[in-house]
Amino acid sequence: MLFSIPGQTMGFSVFTEILMEDLGLSRVALSAAYFVGTVCSGLTLPLMGRLYDRWGGRKMAVFATLVTALVLFYLASVGRIQDAVTVGASGAVEVGVGFALIGLGFYLIRLSAQGVLTMSCRNVVGKWFDQKRGLALSLSGVIVSFAFSAAPRFLDILIERYGYEVAWIILGILTLCLMMPVAWIVFRDSPEACDMVMDGEIPEDTEQKNPDMIIHHEFTRDEALRTFSFWAYSLSFSFFSFFSTAFTFHIVSLGGEFGFAKDDILSLFIPMAGVSVSVSLFCGWINARTRLKWILLGMNLGGVMGAVGLLNLDASMGRVAYVVGNGLCGGAFLCLLGLVWPRFYGRKWLGSINGVNMSLIVVASGIGPLFFGLAKQYSGSYFPALVFSVALPAILAIASFFADNPQRKQSV
Repeated sequence: MLFSIPGQTMGFSVFTEILMEDLGLSRVALSAAYFVGTVCSGLTLPLMGRLYDRWGGRKMAVFATLVTALVLFYLASVGRIQDAVTVGASGAVEVGVGFALIGLGFYLIRLSAQGVLTMSCRNVVGKWFDQKRGLALSLSGVIVSFAFSAAPRFLDILIERYGYEVAWIILGILTLCLMMPVAWIVFRDSPEACDMVMDGEIPEDTEQKNPDMIIHHEFTRDEALRTFSFWAYSLSFSFFSFFSTAFTFHIVSLGGEFGFAKDDILSLFIPMAGVSVSVSLFCGWINARTRLKWILLGMNLGGVMGAVGLLNLDASMGRVAYVVGNGLCGGAFLCLLGLVWPRFYGRKWLGSINGVNMSLIVVASGIGPLFFGLAKQYSGSYFPALVFSVALPAILAIASFFADNPQRKQSV
């Protein structure tokens, strides 16, 4: 999960202004390239999900890590490639080439790092744990939340010291030399493949479990897509991806609209991580004792609070709402994303089901920055986009009440 940062939006947020200047792209043009690359990667992910079911987590993680490293080396060269291709060309040609080059880079890094590597990590945890799945995801979430929140500041320092090209090369070398060997040596697709059982012990009598944690039927992808719960959770996850990607991608510009310097607005990610970690740990403890739809409800209400806070970022209570709301939403997101699919639909077709979900998440993450960028360009403010970002999770919060585990119907 940590090595997916180069493909996550917070891994790109500090490169945004530099890429606009170096490639000669406007904010909307860069956002559009991000949108095209991200949507194309999202549309590829269902195929990657089916491939996961065939290959398993170990091979997919190694493959995704190798591709991520190679793409980082490519991204470090896009400026030089643009200069070489457009020697003596007009400004319009230069912009078009820059758009195509960075769009391809966005597609590949979003597919390999944010898409396949993230999906592989979550699926492996989902397949290895049952009663302790929430605990495992929460412990993982502690590291992931702080690392994701600290990433913009760390990358900003790396860029200021070495330049953006060398920063990407360093990330590529670390990915190749550290993550790929770890994936090959440590990852295994399931405990059954190692003559073990989930949770490292014989499962308890199913009659003693939370009814929501008993698997009565292994859902295929098509069966899962026909359930209301799949769409309630997937669209909620997609909103968080849409909103968090948008405000992270444009974080410096958003901060400027509310009178924040770059360092001040980036510093809000740290307390947000603290809230996210606390919520993730709580969800990891409580998930086996409750129904996941109540955690989903809390996540969507957090989304409402975070968007309202961003609308009022120039007020002290607005900053509190922004930090707490997005921390709540992010913490529940990290925990639920690994919990819901194996609990609701079983483990057999987990790759295919999660592949569709990840496709929606990735596509939404591409739409967010473009939507916010267009709002800024045509209205002069992010206000219209933020109002929309308040309304959508409010609707999804209502849908949360009906997002029951489909395994309950199978037990009748």
